[in-house]
Formats: sequence, structure tokens, C-alpha cells
Amino acid sequence: MSLQGKTHDDSWRRADPTEPAFRLDNSPFYWLTRISGRYIMEMSERLRPIGMDVPRWRVLMILAEHEPASISTLSDEAVINLSTMTKIVQRMAVDSLVDTSPRQTDARVTEVRLTDSGRTALSDVRASAGQVFRHAFDTLDGEAINELVKTLRQIFSALLQEPGRGKLPV
Repeated sequence: MSLQGKTHDDSWRRADPTEPAFRLDNSPFYWLTRISGRYIMEMSERLRPIGMDVPRWRVLMILAEHEPASISTLSDEAVINLSTMTKIVQRMAVDSLVDTSPRQTDARVTEVRLTDSGRTALSDVRASAGQVFRHAFDTLDGEAINELVKTLRQIFSALLQEPGRGKLPV
């Protein structure tokens, strides 16, 4: 029985670590962790020859959609600790991939923008990321990808909530 009063089937029990029937191979988190780890390894291998790494790739991709972005926003979007993100951004500024400046309306906030070199690097990392994406999702159609993303957003939203609180919209 779950907190919502639903009865769960055998598949649920094999995926729930509190159940005697639990099997690691049936755990969604086991598979998410394995997929994430393998993806990071693959991206690292593809990015290394172009002088990039996964944290820088994340910053470039986020800035492509959210520019300018505060270091806090980058930290939140990349799911990287704020102090670690600050160091990543500082290294990227030294490498002329980004510029930083205080926000005009609140000097306590540091905003990050891509430089011309950062835009060139973004193009290179997009090509690498595209290769990994096409390889990983070659057997899935657009509808399957949309459903997977929808499900992952629901799980992420649930993880942001404290037990017993309402759900965020997906």
C-alpha cells in the first residue's frame, strides 16, 4: 500500500527497495544511474578531443537557451553544487568561453554570457552531443522520446517535493 492508498502490483514491489521482492534490475533509479553514468562517460570521450568536458558542456548548453543566466540558475539547471558551478564559470571565463558581470538590477547576482569563442565551442559540443543522442535513441520514435521526457519530468518534480506536499505542475 502506498501513501496515496493505492495497491501496487508485483512490478512495483520488485522496484521498491523496501519490499522483500525488490530486485536491483527492476529499479528505475538503478537504470537511471547506469544510463546517466554511461552517458557521461560517452560524452567525456567525445568532448575530450575538442578540449571540452561535461561540466563546461552543460554550461554552454544551458546558456544557449537561458542567456544571460545567473550562476545560481546555471547551478540549478545543471544540478551542480553552487560553489562547484562558480569554479566552473571562473575557469570558463579564464578560457574566454563566457563573460561575467554583476546584474544591473542587483549587483549581488553574477550574470554569465557566452563569448564568441563560447558560441564556437557550443557549436562543437552540440555536434558531439548529437552523435551520442542519435546513437542512444536510434530505435525510438519521437512519440516514445516525448513520453520518456514527460515521465522523467514527473519523477524530477516528485523528487523536488517534500513528502506529503502537493505536486508541481509538469
